[in-house]
Amino acid sequence: AKGGCPKCRGHHRSQAVGAPRPARGAMAGPFKRIDPKAVLNALAKGGAPALGALAVVGGGAYVARNGMYTVDAGHISIKYNRLSGVNSTTFREGVHFMLPWFERPIIFDVRARPHTMNTLTGSGDLQMVNISLRALCRPDPTKLPEIYRNLGTDYDQKVLPSIINEVLKSVVAQYNASQLIMQRELVSKMIRQRLVQRAKDFNILLDDVAITHLSFSPEYEKAVESKQVAQQQAERARYWVLKAQEEKKRTIIHAEGEKQSAEMIGDAIKKNPGFIELRKIATAKEISNLLAKSNNRLVLSTESLLLNLMESGPADAQGQNAPAGKR
Repeated sequence: AKGGCPKCRGHHRSQAVGAPRPARGAMAGPFKRIDPKAVLNALAKGGAPALGALAVVGGGAYVARNGMYTVDAGHISIKYNRLSGVNSTTFREGVHFMLPWFERPIIFDVRARPHTMNTLTGSGDLQMVNISLRALCRPDPTKLPEIYRNLGTDYDQKVLPSIINEVLKSVVAQYNASQLIMQRELVSKMIRQRLVQRAKDFNILLDDVAITHLSFSPEYEKAVESKQVAQQQAERARYWVLKAQEEKKRTIIHAEGEKQSAEMIGDAIKKNPGFIELRKIATAKEISNLLAKSNNRLVLSTESLLLNLMESGPADAQGQNAPAGKR
């Protein structure tokens, strides 16, 4: 107020100038903004115990986050230590602990994995063979530290292509092209035995080895096809020759049978002239049976049925009994 005492006005002015102003954005009451300087000052006043507690909490959180790892089913892990190197102990599936920064896990997949390899090689008779092989491989679980030291986790890509090529070329060169086709099971067995031995040198296990594809050059396939066609034609010609020989034999045998039949008939006629009449009767019976089964109605004479048996009956008998002059 303007009407106050000058001393009182000066006193109030001094209080207004000397009083600290509240910080901008500060909240009144118990909910005040945290001041980092105040926190540092409190820690400095608290001394080493407060810093130790903070370090323990932070270290525990770091260890809890980075000190555990999980090994899935079908996998095995080993540990690499920055001080001692690769540890020889293996860890199977489950949760495991490690020292953060000092140790790190190395996880291997120990399940069988397929690996297919194609190669072009030559057979024993200098024919080019395109062969495909499929192998199921996995690392030796007891040799994982050694595998990691020497080959790494991609051991199969480093080892299998070279040893498969080597074994395929050495085995295929021992057989001809025809033997590779006819003795495929034996060839596959030999390849498997040699591959298993070579893979053991690198601590790799092979569960199965099989030849999936085997083919030759187009020229060789055409030659094989032409050979097969020629063999088939030769077999067909041999068949026709044998058939002609059998036909010849059959004709000769038939002719000999006809000859013997004619001789026997002639002898029978000479011995008994009634043989012809018996044959006529048998033939007439056959003709009559056929006509009886037919739907057509026919009237035939005895001459057509070969039944004119009386032509040489009494007349011939009289002629035979007459004197020679009257005949």
